[in-house]
Amino acid sequence: MSPISIRADQAALAEWIKPGASVLDLGCGDGSLLSYLQERRGVRGYGVENQPDKVIACVARGVNVIQFDLEAGLAGFDTGSFDHVILSQTLQAVHNTAGVLAEMLRVGREGIVSFPNFGYWRNRLQVLAGNMPVSRDLPYSWHDTPNVHLCTLHDFEALCREQGAVVRERRVMSGRHPVTVLPNLLGGVALYRVGLSA
Repeated sequence: MSPISIRADQAALAEWIKPGASVLDLGCGDGSLLSYLQERRGVRGYGVENQPDKVIACVARGVNVIQFDLEAGLAGFDTGSFDHVILSQTLQAVHNTAGVLAEMLRVGREGIVSFPNFGYWRNRLQVLAGNMPVSRDLPYSWHDTPNVHLCTLHDFEALCREQGAVVRERRVMSGRHPVTVLPNLLGGVALYRVGLSA
């Protein structure tokens, strides 16, 4: 069996997952992250995905997956039923961002969110040049992008405050490298651990 390939931000967020934890991966795509977490961390859990071809890919990987639109809410899951609820580069593709974040923090003891940082300097330069950004972290043209709500680190942290969520930890990356200086300017992808209490 070939090793599971995941993105650099997914490998970084996997470090936050305790071995044996229960995990819900929202917008899980082809299930590669959850499969990786099962293999490397011994997690148990489910993926949620709405696209039929990706659901089939999850099943082929042996990932427990439920097909439904996460924006309809997570009423099928009890409050506090997971240790971690993951939203890996899906936040920018949902319409009801605040509602999805609230539901994550209802069903999970902790939310883990990653997203492309629209405030990254390369993105800013493209906007200044009169174009919507296209990059490794934002790989779509404006007319075919699944992204509906792009945000910066500052925007996400403001949303957390509005929702009463506490940022427990933040990592910002440029490619595979951590960014600690001027993260909202120099970081291409942001990762957050959030919860309802410190």
